[in-house]
Amino acid sequence: MADERGQRKVLSGKVVSNKMDKTIVVQVNRRVKHARYKKYVNRSARYHAHDEENACNIGDTVSIKECRPLSKRKCWRLSEITARAVS
Repeated sequence: MADERGQRKVLSGKVVSNKMDKTIVVQVNRRVKHARYKKYVNRSARYHAHDEENACNIGDTVSIKECRPLSKRKCWRLSEITARAVS
């Protein structure tokens, strides 16, 4: 079934909020080359992701995978916790 729909997008980022029930907010940072000035600029985006077991804490590095819309702003799922926050 996954082969028919193609590959889902996978992003890696840091958890910045886990205050919602079964939802985390992941900030993904990327470096983009500016079109005119040819200088690399840091860009960031925040994604709401589904965390079924409420396993993530703030500061964890996680991998999230694209999925069907689960709510108004949530269309990503927690794939794995790459690194735990030190605390």
